[in-house]
Amino acid sequence: MSTDAPKSEARHSRPVSLFARAERLSLPTSDKQQTAMRRGMNAMMYHWLGAHLVTEEGQTGTRFSVWAPNAREVCVLLDRNHWQHGGFYLNSSDSGVWSGFVPEVGSGEVYKYSIRTQTGELIQKMDPVGFYCETPPKTASIVWNLNEYEWNDAAWLEQRAQTNLLNAPVSVYEVHLGSWRRPRDGRRYFTYGELADQLIEYMQEMGYTHLQLMPITEYPFDGSWGYQTTGYFAPTSRYGSPQDFMAFVDAFHQAGIGVFLDWVPGHFPTDGHALGKFDGTSLYEHADPRQGFHPDWNTNIFNYGRMEVRNFLLSSARFWCDVYHLDGLRVDAVASMLYLDYSRNAGEWIPNKHGGRENLEAIEFLKDMNTLIHGEFPGAVTIAEESTSWPKVSRPVFDGGLGFTMKWDMGWMNDTLHYMRRDPIFRKHHQNELSFRSLYQFSENFMLPLSHDEVVHGKKSLLSQMPGDAWQQFANLRLLYGFQYTVPGKPLLFMGGELGQWTEWNHDAELDWPLLDVDTHAGVKAFLQDLNHLMAECPALHELDVSPEGFCWLQADDAANSVYAFARFSKDREQQLVVILNMTPVVRGPYRVGVPAPGYYRELLNSDAWMYGGSGVGNAGGLESTPEPMHGQDNCIEITLPPLGILIFEAEGTQAG
Repeated sequence: MSTDAPKSEARHSRPVSLFARAERLSLPTSDKQQTAMRRGMNAMMYHWLGAHLVTEEGQTGTRFSVWAPNAREVCVLLDRNHWQHGGFYLNSSDSGVWSGFVPEVGSGEVYKYSIRTQTGELIQKMDPVGFYCETPPKTASIVWNLNEYEWNDAAWLEQRAQTNLLNAPVSVYEVHLGSWRRPRDGRRYFTYGELADQLIEYMQEMGYTHLQLMPITEYPFDGSWGYQTTGYFAPTSRYGSPQDFMAFVDAFHQAGIGVFLDWVPGHFPTDGHALGKFDGTSLYEHADPRQGFHPDWNTNIFNYGRMEVRNFLLSSARFWCDVYHLDGLRVDAVASMLYLDYSRNAGEWIPNKHGGRENLEAIEFLKDMNTLIHGEFPGAVTIAEESTSWPKVSRPVFDGGLGFTMKWDMGWMNDTLHYMRRDPIFRKHHQNELSFRSLYQFSENFMLPLSHDEVVHGKKSLLSQMPGDAWQQFANLRLLYGFQYTVPGKPLLFMGGELGQWTEWNHDAELDWPLLDVDTHAGVKAFLQDLNHLMAECPALHELDVSPEGFCWLQADDAANSVYAFARFSKDREQQLVVILNMTPVVRGPYRVGVPAPGYYRELLNSDAWMYGGSGVGNAGGLESTPEPMHGQDNCIEITLPPLGILIFEAEGTQAG
């Protein structure tokens, strides 16, 4: 085809509405979905927008469709038209979608859209619904067939549909794929396939149940760690093709490990090739910077009040669960979406129609997104990074909630790290920092994160944040992890935390794996490994994570000794665990703790064991209770508390597993 093809080359265009009817797209039509459709909600835009390989009138080629309602002209730029505007014109429709069929264009061809704005300016844009992108710093989209993969995870998906993660063992390993491991030559990344082989073996050894990927939605700048997304429908090409990523997820599922994706619908970068000013106007973002620009990150904010934009984001959320079989979305920066005045001073934001600070359109979007994911993908979860006291984040939409499955407990993370950073001599003055959570710990379904955010921007590594000499730092770190795994909630740890790294995370280098040749670092890894396996084996440590029936304080007021004790129960009460924490580097004993049942208490885990790098102070494997009332219980145990240690006891007659 000549490079000066007339507009009639797109004569086969079939304009489509962004609000296509449910029956046309073969959507299920439950009452809720019919209501949503009447509101214009459509989460399947990726079935017709973007570049799709088709055969039309006997010719094979690609149909290109893009939403650009304010454009004067839209052309497809390809190698075959020398990237010149004027060839391969698309036709417009009343809905603002430009569409056209270009013969002979096949999988792997690179393209962009050339858009003539109403002012006559020509701008080049990547495809907002592109399925594959050039590897940065290149910015073009790539025609790609997503149908060329045969999945083998049916058994996993069936099991997932029957599993409620809120009462199941969940331990999440947060990973940045580009810096978990790197090839020795340092000149490339490992591929999705290479990473799957290594990560699966490692996670199975460690006992993690779920992988949480920092954003792999295509992004131009490595330093953003993926949080400035340009490809909302494209896995980054840094590690391979879309099929490579499908095989990555498939391999994890076949190994019995779930995969969550960190997803970023709160803002997008201002890069010229991306969504900003897409057709010369503020299409995806608000035109007014008081609503459309994020001052913290110098990024654009989506216009959630525009139905086409909501559909774009809903389609992206659905796409990852549908096409890539992901088990859940961790939604980034939810607080920035909920509040119109987030990080803004007076006069820098626009109130909602009621005069309030709540972003009503974003709230409705989040509710729709959660309803969609939970309704169409049985067992898939949504997790909110929400740092305020917004009510009912993880409560159902029909109950007035936002509809997330879980919420990150940022309060637990902040309070716990503040406490653990303190010199133990001063901890007695801050006893309530660890017990305060009991006032709200069942108000939401919580995940307990020690994420990448806690080991960057000068915060130092978790180990380096701990006080004292080297021995105390390691003991404090084990104590921190033990507390995270034994209080109600699902633990998440960022990669490298299990190694006891001394340095902050560096996205340009792999983790400091040689540390495992040092006994103290290997001891941290072994302790976390045992915590993961114990959490999975003990129903008392996971069945009632979101229910007050699974937890009670035994001792939260001993500030003088900086000691805490609590009990955890299984759903049937047949397993009862007692957890005691000594937050000082002093051996304490005999120390008496009330216990919920009489009998023998077997020591399941001791963070001060020699094998973890501790001093070996313990209780000879267990001890008998005595019928002496204490801490509101009818019986007690008299134990020796190791320095900066956590002990987990199981009452005899109950079973760990």
